[in-house]
Amino acid sequence: MKEINLTLDNLNEVFPEDFTQEQIAKAKTLFLKRLSEKAHKFYGGKIQVIPKASVPGFNWFNVWYTPGVSKISTTIRDDNDTSFQLSNRGNLVAVVSDSTRVLGDGDCTPPGGLGVMEGKAFLMKYLGGVDAVALCVDSKNEKGENDPEKIIEFVKMLQPSFGAINLEDISQPNCYKVLDTLREECYIPVWHDDAQGTACVTLAGLLNALKLVNKKLSDVKIVMLGAGASNTTIARLLIADGADPKKFIIFDSKSSLNTDREELKADKRFYRKWELCESTNPYKITSFDEAMKDADVLIALSKPGPDTVKPEWISVMADKSIVFTCANPVPEIYPYAAKEAGAYIVATGRGDFPNQVNNSLGFPGILKGALIVRAKKITDNMAIRAAHSLADYAEKRGIDPENIVPTMDEADVFPVESADVAMQAIKDGVARIEMTWDEAYEIAKRDIKYSRDLTQKLTEMGFIEPAPKEMLQEALNWAVEQVV
Repeated sequence: MKEINLTLDNLNEVFPEDFTQEQIAKAKTLFLKRLSEKAHKFYGGKIQVIPKASVPGFNWFNVWYTPGVSKISTTIRDDNDTSFQLSNRGNLVAVVSDSTRVLGDGDCTPPGGLGVMEGKAFLMKYLGGVDAVALCVDSKNEKGENDPEKIIEFVKMLQPSFGAINLEDISQPNCYKVLDTLREECYIPVWHDDAQGTACVTLAGLLNALKLVNKKLSDVKIVMLGAGASNTTIARLLIADGADPKKFIIFDSKSSLNTDREELKADKRFYRKWELCESTNPYKITSFDEAMKDADVLIALSKPGPDTVKPEWISVMADKSIVFTCANPVPEIYPYAAKEAGAYIVATGRGDFPNQVNNSLGFPGILKGALIVRAKKITDNMAIRAAHSLADYAEKRGIDPENIVPTMDEADVFPVESADVAMQAIKDGVARIEMTWDEAYEIAKRDIKYSRDLTQKLTEMGFIEPAPKEMLQEALNWAVEQVV
C-alpha cells in the first residue's frame, strides 16, 4: 500500500489500481471515519481555550481579575452594549444542539453531538476568526419527549454571554419552532446552520451552475428529495431570490408536498412544510418518476446513499441537468454514477468530490459579518447576500462544471463574504454600529489571519503535535481491507 502524506491531498491516488470507482468511494468514507476516530482520541477533541491577553507578571491578575475588573462590571452594568467591547462577547458564538439529528446518524444523545459542534467551533475559528463554544443540551421534558421550549429557554438565558447563536442538528419539527421563535425574540443573531447555512451555500452553487448551463433561476423546474429543515429552507430561500414556486416539486418520506396533505395542515408543528404545500406543486404530482421528467435541477438532502437516487431518475431529466446530492456522510448517488446517468453538473456535501456545497463556506463568514456590526439578527436578505457573495467570488476567479463554488482554502472568500453580510445588515437596519465595506473587510481579514497564524505557530512550536503518519496509514489499510 502506498504511503500518504498528512494533507490527504493525494488520497485518490493511493487505492489499489484494480478498485472500481464505487470501491474507491466506499473506501474513502471508511478511511475518513476511521481516521477521525483515531485523531479525535489522539488529541482529546479539537478545541481548547487559551488567553488572548498578556501576563507580564502575576500582579496583572489584579487587572484581569479583582480588584481592577470591578470597573468592567460596573461599566457593563450601566451600558450592556459595552460588553461587546470589554469582553470576548463581540466575537463569541454558542453552537447549540440537542443532538437529535446529527448528520445522517439521527439521535446520538446529547453528548453524541459534541464532535460535530466542536467541528463547527473549529471551522468558525480557523475560517472566520470567530471564537465558539460547543453546547450540547438535553431537551427532554418530564415525558421523555424532546421539547423545543427547553431549547428556546436555554438560548434566551445564554444571550448575555454571546454575540450570536448557531443552532445545529435539531430534529424536525422542533427545529422550525426553535429557529423562528428565537429569531424574533432574541436580541442577538440566531442562525440555524442546517437550515439557513445549507440553503445559503446551495443557492450560491445553483446560481453558478445555472450560469454554466445558460438557464435562469425563475425558469427552471426544480425537484427536491427530502423535506427536512435543510430542503424546506433551501426552497424558501430560492423562492425569495426569484425561483418560481409553481415549478417546484418537493418530496418527503411519504409523498410530494401538495394541498392534499391534510395531515401536514392539521399538525401545526409542520407549518413550514404546509406553507410549501400551498405554494408549490400546483398539479399535485405524487410520482417521483413523473416529477423527474424534464426536471432541470434535483436537490437531494434525504437518506444517505449511494442508492437513494436511482440513475434512471437522472436519465430522464432535462438537457444539461444539475444534480445536488448532499446527504451526509454519503451522497444519495455518487457523482460518477450521476454523470454516467446524464447529469451535467453534480455537487455533494463532501470535500473529496468536486463541487462541495457545504455550509462551511457560509457560516464562518456570515456570523463574522453579523458580529462585526453587532447585528441584532440575521435576516433572509443577509443570507441571500452571502449566497451571491460566494457565487460572485467564484465567478470572478473562474467557474466550470467541476468548480462552481469557492473552496475552503480560498482564504479571501471569507472576509469578502463577511463584509458583504455586514453591509446588508446595515442596509436592513439590524446593525448596532455602522462602517464601510472596507472597514468590515479589514477587520475580518485581520482576525482570520490571526487565527490561522496562531494555529500554525502553535504547530511549529510543538504545542500542537502533528498527527502520526502511521495513524493515516493504518486507517487506509483498514478501509481497503473492509472493501476488499
